[in-house]
Amino acid sequence: MGFHTFDADQAERLERPGVRYRWVSAEEVIGGIAPAADAAVADLGSGTGFYTDDVAPHVGTVYGVDVQAEMHEFYREKGVPENVELVASDVSDLPFGDGDLDGAFSTMTFHEFGTPESIAELARVLASDARLAIFDWSADGDGDDGPPVDERYDADDAVEMLETAGFAVEDAATRTETFAVVARAP
Repeated sequence: MGFHTFDADQAERLERPGVRYRWVSAEEVIGGIAPAADAAVADLGSGTGFYTDDVAPHVGTVYGVDVQAEMHEFYREKGVPENVELVASDVSDLPFGDGDLDGAFSTMTFHEFGTPESIAELARVLASDARLAIFDWSADGDGDDGPPVDERYDADDAVEMLETAGFAVEDAATRTETFAVVARAP
């Protein structure tokens, strides 16, 4: 829906494992993209690199994609793993060639970039059959955590967008306050 991005002045709030893993575990993200050891994957809306750091030991390269330079600055100060490259970009206009990525994931950022244009761009940059794992706040949630409910999608919205762009959805689930969708690129 693209209503807003997370306030970069609050970046330290994104570094709280007890809170972050309550909604999405590192194992879910890694399992969702099921990367090969030499894979090149993108973290869409990487922010401070919280989940990027979890994925980095399992792949060749992680591109931390974020539209906010301030988030990259925070991540640099924290320390960026050697196999992570920071990319300042909107998801609707990624600086990768056709089929360059072996996978991509989004943790609690789909509501910020989920548009047909962004999904089409992901279909372009992901290799055929590459996995895309999306975890986000659900419109079915009560809104006590995360962004306002009217700024969220539900799992069915995400599935419809992905299928319209040619993705094959392998799994979609509504969970407490969140949803998870794993799909394969066309």
